[in-house]
Amino acid sequence: MFQQYFPYQLRPHIQKYTQKLVSFVYPYIQITVQEYFADRWRRSEAYVAIEDYLSSNSSSQAKRLKADIIKDSQSVALSMDDYEEVTDEFQGVKLWWASCKSSPKTQSFSFYPASDEKRYYCLTFHKRYRDLIVGTYLNHVIKEGKAIAVRKRQRKLYTNNTSENWHGTKGLCGVMYPLSIQRHSRPWL
Repeated sequence: MFQQYFPYQLRPHIQKYTQKLVSFVYPYIQITVQEYFADRWRRSEAYVAIEDYLSSNSSSQAKRLKADIIKDSQSVALSMDDYEEVTDEFQGVKLWWASCKSSPKTQSFSFYPASDEKRYYCLTFHKRYRDLIVGTYLNHVIKEGKAIAVRKRQRKLYTNNTSENWHGTKGLCGVMYPLSIQRHSRPWL
């Protein structure tokens, strides 16, 4: 409807002033974290850390979840589905995380189509808590997300010793075999 009544040249100005007007009345701030950088080659470390943080917290709150199998593992990792929203609380402040995606407006044809959907997380909070969220909470989320990624990472031990020194494995010279190491909750006695 907006596009039908206003000329193309005036739309950016009208949107700009409409957003300023709404910001006086709307008391919430939104921060978005894009999945990929502008070059589209690397995933954002912040996005990955937030994804890990929310996957550990959102599985109990979210109604729609995505299930992915972790590489070389039997377990399933749950994460928020698109357009799902969960709440988080930090030092008594209520926050909302939403998993979003945007599709391109123009249609393109390619023999090798790539996904042009842009995924991002949107954090919404009241503007009176801006200093707490920007200063402390975001650092907390990134740190916790990286710690969760380290805990769920599968560790492998490789050796490049040839099998001529080992008994019973003749004929397998120079082959490296992965060995998965499982962490135990109790230390070895």
